[in-house]
Order: sequence, then structure tokens, then C-alpha cells
Amino acid sequence: MNAALAVSIDDPRWRGRVRGAHALVRRAARAALDGAGRVGEIRYKLADDSCLRALNHDFRGLDKPTNVLSFPDDAPGALGDVALAFETCAAEARAQGKKLDAHLAHLVVHGTLHLLGWEHETIPEALAMEARERRVLRRLRVPDPYRARKFRR
Repeated sequence: MNAALAVSIDDPRWRGRVRGAHALVRRAARAALDGAGRVGEIRYKLADDSCLRALNHDFRGLDKPTNVLSFPDDAPGALGDVALAFETCAAEARAQGKKLDAHLAHLVVHGTLHLLGWEHETIPEALAMEARERRVLRRLRVPDPYRARKFRR
């Protein structure tokens, strides 16, 4: 697979809390892309709530931070961008009893699948996307993030 993956760590807390954050993002992204039949450049930004709040406001009209945002890019040789917010991701991991590195891997897979066209707007779409996430995460040896519930969007 010839995907070009760029990872920027804009919030140093990612380095402090996730050992090998660069490598983890690359490994999770490659696993999500495996077998997708699409290659191209993806830029990953490990940022903070302030950054994701601004992006969420500017692109979705929502004035609040979120865990992950994906921005597909139709330019030749590009798949898009994925941004993640440290505080939101860390709080979710704590609340769900997960390790932050496992949650980061899941959200990188989730964001990457969005760049590949996967969605979760309807129940059938959500179930299909979750099944794909589970398969990818199983290969990465990341616990099933949906195990404790049947369905929640």
C-alpha cells in the first residue's frame, strides 16, 4: 500500500500520554486502509479541544469540541485530513474505562474510514461501519470499543 501518512502532534499531551503516538497513528491508519483499494495522502493532526472546537464550528456549524473530525479531499493523490482533540479523547477514554492508546487507535480507524466513504447516519450504515472497525481493531489487538452496548450513534 502506498499511502502517504503525515502525523503532526500539535498538543504535547499526546506525546506524554500515548507512548509512540506517531507510530500508533500510522499503524491504525494502515490497518484501516488495508484492502480499501484507495491510496493517497492523509494528514493526521493530534490537537486539542480548542482546535477541534474551531474546526467543528467552521465546518459543521457546531460550537463545541468533538473527539475526531475527518475532511475528505478529492484532489489527485489526496484522501484528506483527520483531526483529534486530546481533552475530549482522554475524557472519553476515562469515562469508558479504556486506555487512551486504544481509544486513539479506534478514532484513527474511524476517521480514516470516513475518508474512505464510510458513514453512520443510518442504523444499517452504522452497523456496517462498526463491523468494519471491529475487524480492523481486532487485527491491531485493540479491544472491541462497542462490546458493552448494542447500538448507539
